[in-house]
Parts: sequence; C-alpha cells; structure tokens
Amino acid sequence: MHAAREALTLPPDQVGEALLALREDQWFDRKSARTRPVALAPVISGMANAEGGLVVMGVHDGTVEGIAAAGDENGWRQANLEFVEPPASVRIHKIACRTTTGAHDHLLVLDVEPSERLHKTNRDEAYLRVGDETKKLTFEQRLELAYDKGDSKYEATPAKLTPLTAIDEDLVRRWDPDGQGTEPVELLRARGFVRGDELTVGGALLFTRVAPIEFPEAHLRVIRHRGRERRTGSRQTLAFDERYEGPLTEQIDHAVAAITEHVPTRRALGDDGRFTTIPAIPRDAWLEGVVNAVTHRSYSLAGDHTRIEIFDDRIEIRSPGRFPGIVDIQDPESISRYARNPRVARVLADLRYGQERGEGIKRMFEEMRLARLAEPVYVEGDRDLVLTLSASPVDEALESRLPSTARAIVRYLRQHQRASTGELLKVTGLSRPALRNHLETLRREGVIAWHGNAPRDPRAYWYLPD
Repeated sequence: MHAAREALTLPPDQVGEALLALREDQWFDRKSARTRPVALAPVISGMANAEGGLVVMGVHDGTVEGIAAAGDENGWRQANLEFVEPPASVRIHKIACRTTTGAHDHLLVLDVEPSERLHKTNRDEAYLRVGDETKKLTFEQRLELAYDKGDSKYEATPAKLTPLTAIDEDLVRRWDPDGQGTEPVELLRARGFVRGDELTVGGALLFTRVAPIEFPEAHLRVIRHRGRERRTGSRQTLAFDERYEGPLTEQIDHAVAAITEHVPTRRALGDDGRFTTIPAIPRDAWLEGVVNAVTHRSYSLAGDHTRIEIFDDRIEIRSPGRFPGIVDIQDPESISRYARNPRVARVLADLRYGQERGEGIKRMFEEMRLARLAEPVYVEGDRDLVLTLSASPVDEALESRLPSTARAIVRYLRQHQRASTGELLKVTGLSRPALRNHLETLRREGVIAWHGNAPRDPRAYWYLPD
C-alpha cells in the first residue's frame, strides 16, 4: 500500500517519525496541530477533486507534536462539513503516537476519498491537489474540471455483468498484503470498489479476470512494425502483434515485457569503453507513457483499445479519450495532474507502477533530453490521445533558435516524416491563420518544405528537407 498508510500501522513510538521521514506527495500531507479548521478546506477539496489522500494532523516541520496540547480536534472533524461545499467523503480516526518530547499523544488522520463531483470551499474557491501542492484553480480551469468530473464517474459505476464472486483474492492481497484478515470484499468496499452488493467498473478492471466479458475493449495491444511506416494489406510489415487482457496490472506487465523485447536499438559506447547495443528510447520514458495510458484512458469509450506501436525510429502510444483535467497541449510539462480514474490511479501507485509524485510527464521529458532525443509529442484527436517518443537525435542548434510552437512543428515532422496542414493544426492547437504564419516563416528560413500540385491540393504535405 501507499507508504503513508503503511506508516500509520506502526507502533506508537515509531509512527510519528515514520510519517516525518516521508515526502509529501499527491496523496499525503502533514499539518501542524496549530492549523485552523478553516485552513483545511483547500486541501480537503483539492484531494477530493483529484485522487483523494491522507491529511495527518499533529506532524509538522520535523516535529511530532501530537494534538493534545494545541489541537482543535472538534474543529478539524467539522471542517469538511462547515467549509467544503458540498462536503467531501472523509473518514476520520485517531492513532496513538509518541511526541518528539517523549509524551504519549495522538494524531488525527483525515482520509479523503476521490469524488465524482467538483468540491469548493465556502469562499467559492476550487482547488486541485497536484503533486505535493494544493493549487487554486482559475475560473476557466474550474469549468474544465467540472466537465471532466462527469467522465470520472464511470470507474465508480456498478459493473453490470461482473459479480462480487469474480473477485480474485490473490490480486487483492497483492495490493493490500497487510489486510489483517479482512475479507477482500470488505477491503474493496472500504476503498470505494464495492458499493452495496455490486462491484464497480474500476474494481472489475483491477481485481477480476473476467472483466473482458463486460469490457472487451479494456485491453492493451503491442504491435511491432518493420521499418518506419504503417503499411496496409499485402504491404504490411508486422513483426509482432499481441493483445493482453485480464487485470490491468497484468496487462501492464505483459506489455512491458513485449516492448522490452521489441524496442528499437542502437550501438553506443558503454562505460567500459566498448560498443554495445542499447535501447534507442529510454525505458523510463516509454514505461511512463504506457502506465499513463492505462491509468488515464477513458474506459467508457467503446470501440477502441490502448495500442503501443513500435517502429524502427519511434514508439507511438495511443489511448481512448483526450487529456483529462486541466491541460495546455502546447506545454505538456505544465499539465496539472488529474486522474480520469482516480481509484485506478491510486491502486497502480500503491503497487509502485508510478513514482507517486505527480511528475510523470516531466520525468519523461527529462529522460528524452538526457538521451539527447527529440522531446515527446502529444497529439489529441477527436476521441483519442497519441504520444510519440522518437529515437531521432535532436538538432540542438536548430531547436535553440526556434520558438516553442515552431519546435513542436519540427519535432512532429522529424518523427512522422511528413504532415498535412490539418495534422499540424491538431499538433499545435493554433488557428489556421496563426499556423500558416509559422509555416511560411519556417519555409522562408529553409527549415521545412512544402510538397503539392496546387495551393488547395488535398494531398499536399510539409516535410523536413535533407
């Protein structure tokens, strides 16, 4: 389980120091015993709007304070009801601890559940937990989040064809090995995967092996193409094509093994002074892309699945659903963390499929830069999101003198060889006149070129000249 939950199970003389040793993150926040009840409203609403989390009162700034002397226990217990609208789902309990001075005391734990509704404070302010920060949302971001909350309800709806009896106890124990004898159904009920007598969609996808009967599109597919192009019919050059069904965790494990085997490689000089074969695309970069695709895809969209296509010069990861949450497609590294499927995200983080810091996209960009490769490229379609990781070395001299939009155009052309104006509109998110200005400027500078028979040729395309 998440490290903070594990720390809360320790003996009183160890729990405080263990909590101090942890890094605050997406799901864990420490608060001083002197915190006013009204000051809890932003973090409670922010966690409920994101993926839930734990707020521990009485541990702060390297000190185990306890709550007996200075804490307002009654005020904290009522904070959610008085200062959050509508009130979030928060379970509250006390745990024994020993303070830094050696006194016997208690900590108060607020366990905030992720919500399918938008929560705000009594001051009409909306917040979102992003990494270890609670960020106040602008009016536009708040509207976007409220819209996305409608999609997030799907993982919490009852599964119609997957009964409670289909729960695989081994999968539950793997997630929560210290269940202390609690029945798996009750463990899942406590975490929102069972409602009444029905298993939720998220519970079926994570903890059963029969979910494909009800959710046939909820699978991963790994494809290896020989060459750089996706061909059709008799010209297909498929070297590998496998589908992976079953629990989401096992889908990820199988896909990782397949990608590891088929990822493009290159020759490089190793630390021992000898040339060796290494992956052309860093493992941490494509692994983050795969986990993100499984975690944040729209499982409510029928008719499509998550695909990882491997070419000689790139990996493309395509998942149903556009970016969830508050995004600026022109600046992916600034994307605020928001999970379309917060309970699925929480379980995968507990099982260490993520770094639990809300920094996955930034880390992916850093890995590609360290490998001196072109930055990742995201393209949103009408119903899907495509991430491209290129094995092509970046032209640093060229990149350094281009603005961000122009760099995005060049990166896309480098990875796809050619693109129509319509495709570049999706990549950049610009209006057609604004894009046309960028394209003409780049063409005058000789950075890109255009091929077509007439100005309105539907088959015309842009490309990088040799």
